[in-house]
Amino acid sequence: MNAKLIIIILSVVIILGAGGYAAWSFFTSPTSEAETKEPSATELAEHSVTTDEITTNLKDGSIVRLQFQLITDGEKAKEEVTARQFQLKNVVIKELTKMNKEDIETGLTELEDSLKKKLNEEMQEGKIDDVYTINKVLQ
Repeated sequence: MNAKLIIIILSVVIILGAGGYAAWSFFTSPTSEAETKEPSATELAEHSVTTDEITTNLKDGSIVRLQFQLITDGEKAKEEVTARQFQLKNVVIKELTKMNKEDIETGLTELEDSLKKKLNEEMQEGKIDDVYTINKVLQ
């Protein structure tokens, strides 16, 4: 008799757990297409900031000129990034003084990721979603 009762209780618990998980998944997942789609090119342009060209020397004495496009998550973040351009330049210069010519040629993605991470640490309104290098001159 006790074995039947235990099986019934376990079955009820399993069914309730599965039902609870299904309900949680349904209510927490994006429901509209607008929530799941990638931003359009127009939306990206509206939330992006193009930096001034930044020219500095590298660890090995080479000179590099870079320009970036920063994609933010909204208008307030865009305004803050525009105001923080001096910090961006500072971070870029500090990162580049650690790099050689070969590092720039092969490690641009790592530089972009590092800039994104370090600038997001400074951000108070929103965040930077992506950093793209849009101009690079290496001498």
